[in-house]
Amino acid sequence: MKSNRIATIASGTGMAALAALVIGTAPAQAAAAYGATPATEAAALDLAMKSIAIRSVIGEGNRTADVAALYRDRLVAAGWAAGDVAITPFEDTAYLIATWPGSDPTLKPLVLSGHMDVVEAKRADWQRDPFGPVVEDGLLYGRGATDMKFDGAMLVTALADLRKQGFRPRRTIVLEFSGDEETTMKTSSVIAEKLKNAELVLNVDGGGGAFDEASGKPLYWTWGGAEKTYADFQLEVRNPGGHSSAPHPDNAIVQLAQALEKIGAYQFAAEQNAITREWFAKAAAYQPDPAKAAAMRAFAVNKDDAAAVALLRSDPSLVGKTGTTCVPTMLAGGHALNALPQRATANINCRIFPGHSRAEVIAELQKVIAAPVVTISDVSQGSVETGPSPVRADFVGAATKAIRAAWGKDLPVIATQDSGASDSAYFRVNGVPSYNASPTFAKHSESFSHGLNERVRLSNVKPALTYYFSIIPDLAK
Repeated sequence: MKSNRIATIASGTGMAALAALVIGTAPAQAAAAYGATPATEAAALDLAMKSIAIRSVIGEGNRTADVAALYRDRLVAAGWAAGDVAITPFEDTAYLIATWPGSDPTLKPLVLSGHMDVVEAKRADWQRDPFGPVVEDGLLYGRGATDMKFDGAMLVTALADLRKQGFRPRRTIVLEFSGDEETTMKTSSVIAEKLKNAELVLNVDGGGGAFDEASGKPLYWTWGGAEKTYADFQLEVRNPGGHSSAPHPDNAIVQLAQALEKIGAYQFAAEQNAITREWFAKAAAYQPDPAKAAAMRAFAVNKDDAAAVALLRSDPSLVGKTGTTCVPTMLAGGHALNALPQRATANINCRIFPGHSRAEVIAELQKVIAAPVVTISDVSQGSVETGPSPVRADFVGAATKAIRAAWGKDLPVIATQDSGASDSAYFRVNGVPSYNASPTFAKHSESFSHGLNERVRLSNVKPALTYYFSIIPDLAK
């Protein structure tokens, strides 16, 4: 079928065309006190495309501050005082904090959280310009389409429209977007420290729903109440080196390679907690592969079921939920083509199951390598070790009501533990409950966060707005 190319770079897309694009793409919606109009849907998509067109990548030419300005202008146009929307420059990036004062100053604020930066994307690698958003066959392509400029645009638009529609929060609402969540997370830490008096955090980066691969219908939705600890460990071997014509046994590159081979073959012990156990038990019903579904059920009952663990760990989408993972991600060594290497290094990226420290994992890796010549150092940036958020009835109730208003009254809701890292960790370490709860759905085959040709289905626009029109008023009571 020929591609239906119906929109190009956001700056050249008319609002009328965007309205025509999103109308009728979502399932029937439940009645709500506040709701999205076709104009709201078009404005949300317009904002998403304009933000994707801004290259908010760490380093030279970082335009994260321009994304913040885009969001600020939308909020000010909806009624925020200019002084209530602060954009703060920070190193080569910036962060945004916008305050909507509530009627009861004695209540702790509700924080709505996200990030504006994205992972680097090279035009030569992509089929389309990663920073030239385009819609084809009902899919929005561009860096940040799923992580997380689409979600950010839906959140900003819904919040602005709530104010226009006359909603007035009892609890102060603070909207914040960090500027380096994908890298050092320094602004994430700063923001969480500033807002550590919050009641709870709704982080729209993480969680989300699954579409059926064949029918495209929503299967289930997850919210994240915990996440694994991010860690980077550097392996290093040093050697006096020498002339390549006179090799000797202790070659730094060979010794490092032997260590990497051991790490590549090693598997940490399988683990589970209340959240992951529930996820495996419930999500098994929506796993199309009968063998994997059986393994998920078996693992929920017994984490030491060797056959179940082996099958689950063969699937990249499931392995992270079964325990700690460590994988080599970068490698360097040697200094000349005709010289023995004096130094060889590798980066090991680990996602550590809650309850374990980075020091524990280093000690385990040292035992696995069993080679004193290989040193291991913690070079992690933007990483904190936290436990899960409490399962609060007010959040679960509001989230369940909202997502079912958006996607259907019988939609299953499942708690999950995120394998990746997010800004929620910094709030949790400050004692503030944080929940990763994006309303966006995707097919597993169309999940390309951090990868090539990142995309999101436009059928998410109206449901996402419906979700925010429900959950924000409920949590701001």
